[in-house]
Amino acid sequence: MKKQIILSVRSLVLIPFLTTSSSLAILQNTIVPREEDVTKSNYVAIGPTKPLQEDLSKEHADKIDAYYEKRGMPLAGYGEKMVLEAQKNDIDWRLLPAISIKESTGGKFACGNNPFGWGSCKIKFDSLNEAIEVVARNVGGNNPKTARYYKDKTTEEKLARYNSVIPTYTSQIVKFMELIEAGDN
Repeated sequence: MKKQIILSVRSLVLIPFLTTSSSLAILQNTIVPREEDVTKSNYVAIGPTKPLQEDLSKEHADKIDAYYEKRGMPLAGYGEKMVLEAQKNDIDWRLLPAISIKESTGGKFACGNNPFGWGSCKIKFDSLNEAIEVVARNVGGNNPKTARYYKDKTTEEKLARYNSVIPTYTSQIVKFMELIEAGDN
């Protein structure tokens, strides 16, 4: 009886060790591909993979540009810039394009390179890139002069401050954001 107990205990210790060591033995023979081979798509990823931030950025920029292009809006081609500035300023990637759609029909009725109606459209910019940068920085709460309105606020709270005159403004912008994301082109 004592001998059986010892054998049972030994097997309980030995079995997990053998299964672990055989799994590790498999890894010894694993070949790590060279970086240039991986980029040629010679290898398939096994297991769950998470899209890279740059993949999402490209997908987001493409959705913005597709929305603008289908409607003949002048901001087509600025999707990448808007996504980049959204990331820099920690705002929703859909926010700037949605505001531009509401305020100027995607740049069709921009005043002084200001497709966002920023400053009641009284503020003029040298370029659309400058407008995107300035509005993203402000709405992101990164301009000390306007931070009290936008810093640490939800998207809805930011929109309520962006235009407090039109009661339905926030819901209209949110709807545009949803359309852009859905790719309803």
